[in-house]
Parts: sequence; C-alpha cells; structure tokens
Amino acid sequence: MSKNRLVRFTKILLDLMFFTGIIVCITVPFSFKFVGRFYSVFDDYYIPFCVIFMIAGVFALVILWELRQMFGTVIKEDPFVKENVTSLKRMGICAFIISVSMLARLFFIITPAAMVLAVVFLIAGLFSLVLSLVFEQAVTYKLENDLTI
Repeated sequence: MSKNRLVRFTKILLDLMFFTGIIVCITVPFSFKFVGRFYSVFDDYYIPFCVIFMIAGVFALVILWELRQMFGTVIKEDPFVKENVTSLKRMGICAFIISVSMLARLFFIITPAAMVLAVVFLIAGLFSLVLSLVFEQAVTYKLENDLTI
C-alpha cells in the first residue's frame, strides 16, 4: 500500500511541476517586466535574461516530460526498455544546455545561484548519461534473458 501512495504522489508531483512549468515559461517576459521595477538587473538585462531563462525553462520542461514518460514504464512495472535509455540521454543533453545557459547568465551578473545551478545541472547531465548506459546494459541483459526463456 505504501508503494502505491508513493507512486501516486510522485505522479501528481511530476504532473504539477510540468504544467506549472509551462505557465511559468509563458509568463517569464511579464514576470521579468514586473520584477524589473524592484530589481534593476532584470530591467537592465531584460532581453538576455528572458532568452536565457526561457531556454532553461523549455529544456527543464523537456526533462520533466521525459521523466513523466519514464514514470509510465515504472507504473507498468517494465522500466528496462529502450525508450528509457533514449529519455535518459535526452535528459542529460537538456541538463547540459541548462548548465550552459546558467553559465551564460554569468556574463551579465555573477551570482552564486547561477554558479550553483550551472554545476548542479552539469552533474545531473553527467549522471543522466551514465545512468542511460546502465539502463542500456540492463535492457540488453533483459532482452537476452527473454530470448533464453
């Protein structure tokens, strides 16, 4: 029973993050205009910040989409499939793009948050690519085992 609650909670959380993320991405230009009234850096670098954060937001949405797809295979209790290998590779590439976009932000203003985000997404991208290799091997073993039976 505890496993079902965890699965349902995680599914709801992923869906909530994905659909909220869409709204956040759409409202970035308006939000930055509003925030620019209080923090001049958002007004000074309005266009570059909009572009940087929209790029990061779109690729974060791709990561969430891929996680939702992978979660479907977990619900079906068949996670070791080729589609998950592809999803992990896509998520790794998206994480690298987010990392680069956060590094680009440092050209306009250097903040610890931007540096931390760049490092976090760089590491997440590396882990995602390594995990894709692990899943690829597991898929190969699973297919070989299925053929044996």
